[in-house]
Amino acid sequence: MDILRFITAGSVDDGKSTLIGRLLYDSKSILIDQMAAIEKQSKNKENGEIDLAILTDGLRAEREQGITIDVAYKYFSTDKRKFIIADAPGHIQYTRNMVTGSSNADLSVILIDARKGVIEQTRRHSIITSLLGIKHVVVAINKMDLVEFSEARYNEIVKDYKSIQKQLGLADVIFIPISALSGDNIVDRSGNMNWYKGESLLHILENVKLNSDVNLFDVRFPVQYVIRPQTEELHDYRGYAGKLSSGIIRKGDKVIVEPAGIRTAIKAIEIGGKEVEEAFAPQSIVVHLDDDVDVSRGDMIVKEDSKPKITQDLEVILCWMDTKPMEVGSKYMIQHNTKQVRCVVKEIDYKLNVNTLEKETGIQSAQLNDVCKVLLKTASPLAIDSYKALRNNGGAILIDETSYVTVGACIIN
Repeated sequence: MDILRFITAGSVDDGKSTLIGRLLYDSKSILIDQMAAIEKQSKNKENGEIDLAILTDGLRAEREQGITIDVAYKYFSTDKRKFIIADAPGHIQYTRNMVTGSSNADLSVILIDARKGVIEQTRRHSIITSLLGIKHVVVAINKMDLVEFSEARYNEIVKDYKSIQKQLGLADVIFIPISALSGDNIVDRSGNMNWYKGESLLHILENVKLNSDVNLFDVRFPVQYVIRPQTEELHDYRGYAGKLSSGIIRKGDKVIVEPAGIRTAIKAIEIGGKEVEEAFAPQSIVVHLDDDVDVSRGDMIVKEDSKPKITQDLEVILCWMDTKPMEVGSKYMIQHNTKQVRCVVKEIDYKLNVNTLEKETGIQSAQLNDVCKVLLKTASPLAIDSYKALRNNGGAILIDETSYVTVGACIIN
């Protein structure tokens, strides 16, 4: 049984948490003790209603304010598929959390309040969905019960969103009218919207086709840890541990240690303490090399036939995630896989206007939640791929050198 990882995104009070609660409730994925706790804490229990948003709003601050602050993860399954849901925050100051939740998602559910239509947050979440290469998008137009299940209002919002879809090049977009509160078109088709001829949300989630995004051709093995026990039994043991992010490696393969460009060969491969003939992504392994070469954390083992680009100049699409602005000339640590080096912001090429999707040039600084194209210069070379070509080796984060807070998410062009 395969796993669908999806994220729900939308503005504040669009009903993301209620939608997830409804999915879990109607698909009978809530345990009896959970149900009892929800009924006890429901704000509307005097009216006999259950506040399903409590299932995902786990933080006390969120429950008190009725908003989602952090990304909440929930797991459920049906007979057809397992699901991992990331519920992203709706407030604009927490948009950076959506980047975190989207990084491993296969599908994005973008909620739109039928009363408000397409707003700035809708555009921003769609931009992030596009930048992070999420292939499948479901635009769920929620709270249809508050617009009297109007087909005309639904069609108006679909028309508005299709202009965004065209500008961003989103290929696979499905539109669906729903009411998360009352369960219309969530698990079962709604009788209140007979004009809608599509499937329910759960049916879409169960049947969306997932092409495996694990690249088994381009070998990328970022070294996470050098194992040197130096005991009497293992006096000469030297293993390089990490997660094979892409590709297949076999014993005897000719490899290169980047960014130094050192050539050697695979002497042995271990998985769980046992020697194997080959390993494939995304397995965690220990590699032994034929030669006693200088390999340390952050180095990357690759094969000759599919080498990454070795460079100190990075062109990235950056989502700025800090309240302190980023300026040209600012210095940060950049973490790319297991390697961490210093870098400087050389130039901000443009900022993306989330309302018009136009590129604004002449920018000297980036504010919280800005999406910009930035040129970075690193203190030492990195072995990179473009995010579009190889997702696992095409992303990085910027870290503040003083506070060690993650301040930016980078997508390498």
